[in-house]
Parts: sequence; C-alpha cells; structure tokens
Amino acid sequence: MRYLSILFVMLLGFQSCKNETPTVEPALTVEPALNKRPNIVYIMADDHAEQAISAYGHPISQLAPTPNIDRIATEGALFQNNFCTNSICGPSRAVVLTGKFSHANGFRMNGDQFDGSQQTFPKLLQKAGYNTAVIGKWHLHGLPQGFDYWNILTDQGNYYNPDFIAINTSTKVADTTRVEGYATDIITQDGIAYLNSVKDDDKPFMLMLQHKAPHRNWMPALRHANKYDTVEFPLPDSYFTAHEGSQASKEQLQTIYKDMYEGHDLKLTKSKDSPELAWNPWKSDFERMTTAQRRAWDSAYQAKNDAFHDANLSGKDLANYKGQRYLQDYLATIASMDEGVGEVLDYLKETGLAENTIVIYTTDQGFYLGEKGWFDKRYMYEESLAMPLLVKYPGTIKPGTVIEDLTQNLDFAETFLDYAGAEIPEDMQGKSLRPLLENRNNDEDFRDAVYYHYYDYPAFHMVKKHYGVRTKRYKLMHFYDDIDTWELYDLQEDPNEINNQIDNPDYDTIEAELRTRLIALQEEYNVKAQEFKQAPKENVERAYKQFKRLRGETGTSYNPQTDKDTKL
Repeated sequence: MRYLSILFVMLLGFQSCKNETPTVEPALTVEPALNKRPNIVYIMADDHAEQAISAYGHPISQLAPTPNIDRIATEGALFQNNFCTNSICGPSRAVVLTGKFSHANGFRMNGDQFDGSQQTFPKLLQKAGYNTAVIGKWHLHGLPQGFDYWNILTDQGNYYNPDFIAINTSTKVADTTRVEGYATDIITQDGIAYLNSVKDDDKPFMLMLQHKAPHRNWMPALRHANKYDTVEFPLPDSYFTAHEGSQASKEQLQTIYKDMYEGHDLKLTKSKDSPELAWNPWKSDFERMTTAQRRAWDSAYQAKNDAFHDANLSGKDLANYKGQRYLQDYLATIASMDEGVGEVLDYLKETGLAENTIVIYTTDQGFYLGEKGWFDKRYMYEESLAMPLLVKYPGTIKPGTVIEDLTQNLDFAETFLDYAGAEIPEDMQGKSLRPLLENRNNDEDFRDAVYYHYYDYPAFHMVKKHYGVRTKRYKLMHFYDDIDTWELYDLQEDPNEINNQIDNPDYDTIEAELRTRLIALQEEYNVKAQEFKQAPKENVERAYKQFKRLRGETGTSYNPQTDKDTKL
C-alpha cells in the first residue's frame, strides 16, 4: 500500500535522536521487565461499552466475544470499577492527556478548543526521553503537541476512506490526505508501522493508538457486515422503561426506538424497491465510499432490508427490531477492533517487545446498549460512567489480576509517568494506578468516592448538565440546567438504577453523607461557582426543536407506556 510505504519513510526520520536511558527505582514487589523503562502502547476505542467486551462477562458479549482484547486481561489486569469524569469524547481525551478534570484543563464539552500549550503527559514523557506518537482519533480541535509523530483523523473521522492530518517532515506543515480503506484497519497498520520504525531505538516509546470505532453510526468493515445477522442478542430488562423518578431521563433524545435515524443509524432503505437510504441527515459516510465499496455494502444489506420491509413491523415488534439491528451493527464494528488489537499484540510478541511493553486497552467512556431504551452515553448512570480498562505488563502485573478499587481516567497520566520514572506534577488531580497493578496497595481504599461533571447541554441528545458523587455502593446526582432535581441510587439493591431514593426517608442519612462527600470533593478538586452556569432558556427551546427536526418528525415511535405507536 503506497500510503504505508510513504508513512514508513516519514517515520524513519524520528530515529535520529538517541539518548542514554536513565534507570529508575524498581517496583516494590517485582522488578520491571528487563530492568529498563517500559514502552507504553495505549489503545483507546471510542464508545466501547463494558457490556461488549467478553472479559467482563456480560451476556451480550458472550454472543459476540472479543478474544484478543480479552488476552490483555488474561495476561494482566482487568478493572471492574474504572470510571470517566465526564462522559463525552473530547473531554475524556483531554482528561487522559492532562490528569486533570474538565474544569481544570479547560475542555468541558465537544466544540471547545483544547489548549495544546498546557502540560500533558506526552510532553513530560518526551522530556524524560521517550519517543511519543498518536495515531487515529484526536477530536480536540487543534493539532497535537508533545508528540514526535502524529497522524490523526479529521474531526470525528469516517469509517470508509477517512481523511488524515499529519506533519510533513520536510515542510513542517500539516498535510491532509484521504486514505482508501477501512479506518480501523488503517489505524492499526499505521500503529504497527510506527512500532516497527522505533523498535530498535535506544529510547523507549509511547504510542497512543486511538480508534474511531465503535462510534456512531457503527459501520462495520465489509468483511463483517453480515457477521451477526442471525444472532438474537438479549435486550436489557430496562429496554422499555417509564423513567419514573427521573425527569432528566424523560427529557433526553437518545432512545433507540424513537431517536435513531433509520438510514444513518440503522442503514434501512426507504422501501424494498429503493436502494436509497431512509432518513439520513449525514450522507457523507456513504458518499465517500468507492463504487466497489458501495456495491459490496448494498449487497450485504439488501437481503436484511428486504426482509424488514416484508415484515411490516409496528409497535413493540418494531422497537425490538431496532434494538437488534443496532446491536448487530455495533458489535460487528467491534469485530475489526478486536482483530486489530490481536495484530498489535502479535507484533509485540514476535518482535520481542512484549516483555517490556505496557499495553492498555480502554475507551473514552461507557455506552448504552439498550439499557433504559438508550444508545449513546453522557449520563452518570453506570453504563455511561463505567469505562473499561485492561492492562498488561509481563513480569510486573500478575496475569488474571482483577481490581475492584474505584479508579478514573483521571489516573492514567500519573500511571504512565510513574512507570516511566518521571516526576508526577503536583497539580495533576489523579493518582498512579501502579500500586493496584502490582498488588501493593496494602489493603487500603485507593479511593472512597469518584466525582463526575457533565457540561454538554443543550446539545445532541439533550442530556442535561449534572454532577455527582459515586461511592462503592451509592450514587448521588444533581441535574441543574433547565431543571433542578436530585437522584440517589443504591447500587447494591438497584444496580440498574431504576428507583430514585431521593425522597425515601430511609435514605436520609445516606443522602446527608453523600452531600457532605460531594462538597468535599468539589473543594478538593477546586470546582468553582462558574462551573454551574445554565444555558439561556431560549437556547434550550431552540435546541430541542432543532434536534427533534433533525431526527425527522414525520414517522412514528413506539411508546412503552401506552403500548402503541405515537406520532413524533
């Protein structure tokens, strides 16, 4: 592939600068592999739910396993209670880079401009003698800083024939190039090309390999387009719910059987006789396909679209069909991700790099796979808050380790710096995960509670601004924009977060303790009053009209409360 050949030549330019590798103190329980600073390969998916990683054991994932991602947990550690600080793409990435909450790093919501001049862990690793690279999704509305090499998708990126921005090593100017192929495969190949270019360098390396998949609109690789057509996935018990006790849940616009776009999200055609997609406000994903790609795509989807039109579904049957169709595409999109992880792991093993390389697999936040009837993320409820995290480092992390402590993406930067032997700045707000990974936390609570704050409102899906605290058992949230409501959940008794206990006197003592802990966390993390600004009411009203219009107001949607279709 001509692109990869050019890329490899470009990458060779980064091998010229070599420094002596300083030594660091060994771990308390076991020496780092080869007694030298580890390489770091950080693989980040986009919107990959824990429910869709088979190492986590969810029924959905057992029907669509991820054996290569699971290898990381089998050979290393799996985190059961890792959470994001702000469940949305760009802000989560900014937290990972800086080790600081959104209000501290300045990137609160998608559309903000990340201040690339600020302190980040890649910059600190560079100063510590690491070769650093980021490949794939960036989504921070500015060019990367702190990397010896970068090749990033434009904005959100596209699944087919995506555009990449990279620094031209000759002109030092960013060039945009369209690369034919499937985004997951291209990013994986570029990542391996980078690893190949630095594998013999004296300097350790840190690669951030960041995928678009499985972000909306879940377009699988052509080889996987029919992978799960005959599989019936279990829809969650809460798929049809009235959202009693949660006004914020009632007013969202991310319900599968109400807010998905039939053409864009579900890839349905207008009719059996028409190849034209149904309602699809964004056509670019399909328009950028080559003639051959589009022909193969249409062929893969034709039979199931014909069957859909022949069935003439309505009501609950149609709502269930949409849930199945969503899961089939979402999980088929993950299949190429899992293959790519396997290719990277195999490359590290074959080249002998694996023994001194930390491999991390995670995503930017959790995702809904039909829970509460939803897709997307944003809320502080578990499916959105939970952030899968799997880490391996041979000789240092014991295979099969399971970590139950409360951790966050806030802790990633500190962990990387710790393993690199670099000083962790005092203004970073997280903690190194190294003691947990090496089983030397002395049975102490790593953290007794996590803080969360979501700002992106009014915006897509109209999830209201909120903040909250989660302990090992309880969760308290405050929705403060457009409404003023509190929610309290007992995760032990109500893991699906259906019953809001905020008005239950039996929980008054718990509520008081949670409010006290919440205030203490806001003080600890220096959360100021300006973080609770509300949008003008006219902006909210305009946004609701805009997004309802965008989803298409002509059709019907299933209403589980009346068990009938209702007009949108």
